Order: sequence, then structure tokens, then C-alpha cells
Amino acid sequence: MGFFSNWRRKRILRQYPIAAAEWQAAVANLPLLAGLNAAELVRLHELATLFLHEKSLEAVQGLELTDAMRLDLTAQAVLPILNLGMDWYGGWVSVVLYPDEFASRQEWTDEAGVVHARREIRSGEAWEYGPVVLSWADVAASGNGDGYNAVIHEMAHKLDMSNGAMDGCPRLHGGMRAADWRAAFKPAYADFCRRVDNGEDTALDPYAAEAPEEFFAVMSEVFFEQPMLLRQEYPAVYAQLAAFYRQQPNRL
Repeated sequence: MGFFSNWRRKRILRQYPIAAAEWQAAVANLPLLAGLNAAELVRLHELATLFLHEKSLEAVQGLELTDAMRLDLTAQAVLPILNLGMDWYGGWVSVVLYPDEFASRQEWTDEAGVVHARREIRSGEAWEYGPVVLSWADVAASGNGDGYNAVIHEMAHKLDMSNGAMDGCPRLHGGMRAADWRAAFKPAYADFCRRVDNGEDTALDPYAAEAPEEFFAVMSEVFFEQPMLLRQEYPAVYAQLAAFYRQQPNRL
């Protein structure tokens, strides 16, 4: 981060801090954050302050956002970058919030070059260089420590795009190896797809079998919501996510 950006962010933290009482209420309302220590909560508070100034939260279709709702979403949104920093959320500015699930037009080109389109009902989506779109109903259902977190899911997609493509592998830190990432994720994804295809009632969300990028996003949800479950199911994936999110193994 450059000198000007660093100066600007320090100025924002000094002049526009989130009120202590409002912040404490938001934290208390999210069981997801119960395991954070005092220093981590301070860092989360700072990141939330910066997020609210650098990102625009835009309610549509009659949804009215309260300050408490903004903090609920923001506290969850910045948890994945607790040890990464705001620069990891660079290149986009908007979070669009619908009251509930929304219709999204999806286009793709088949092997013959024919373009197809369809409308899908979604709880969230992330656009490269564009907004994060979320259903408020799903935001409100997140952060309970039960493994489901629509906010972290979409933020994980944004992090996934950091290497130029949404493919289930974000830009890795120095000291991490792409070969190690693939060795952890590829067999785990194949195993999970097999289990889902066989009709197994998996402890992890079967939506993770949709594509490698969805597997990464769902595993990121579980990493923060139910880390010991992920460690039990796929220990190598857990270890890679701990390295990427710069969380100490067994810390969460």
C-alpha cells in the first residue's frame, strides 16, 4: 500500500470510527466472531470502518438498510481479510442488497460457440470488477456458526478472482505453492463430488460440488464458521486455507 493510501486510511480511522456501542452490539449478535481475541476484534473494527468508507452498500427493491444491518454485513465481510488487509478487496466498490433471493441472467458459450442464456434464482453472486450482490435474507441467516455464510461465500469469490480468474485458486502468498494447493483441493473436490453424486447426506453443503470455484467458496464458509468440521472432513484443504487466510491452524 502506498504512502497516500496508508495516510488516507489512518485519517478515516481517526475521523470516522464506528461507535463502540454499535460495534459491540454487532459483534455480540454474531456467534461467528466469538472466538476472536481482543486484538483481532480491534483489527476487525478497523477493517469494518474502512470497508464502510471504501464500499457502497446499495439497497434495492424496497429494502431499507439500518446502521445495525450495515454493521452485521460488514463485520462478516471483512472477517476473511482479517489478516490480509483491505487491499485484497481492491478493484470493486459496490455491494448490492436485495430483500430476498433474486433472479440473475447467466450466459455461457458451448464448445460449438453457441451462446446460451438462462435466468437463475440466487442468494448471492460476485462480478469480476463489479459488485457483490446479496440477498439480505441470506445475510441475516449467516454468522451463526452453523456452517452457512452467504457473505463469506461471495467475498471468497472476490478473493478467488485475485489471480485473474475465478477457478478455485486465489493469488497465493509467498511461501505457498500452487502444487500444494492443487494436491489438497483437487482430490478433495473429486471425493466430495463422488459423495454427492452417490446421494450421501454430507455434513458440508452439496452446492460445493457445482464447480471448483464453488468448492473453494463453500470451504471458506466452513473454515470460518465450523473450522473443526472442515479439518475433520478435508484436513489438507483446511491447512491450505489456514495458510491463505493467514490463520493459525487450530486457532479458530
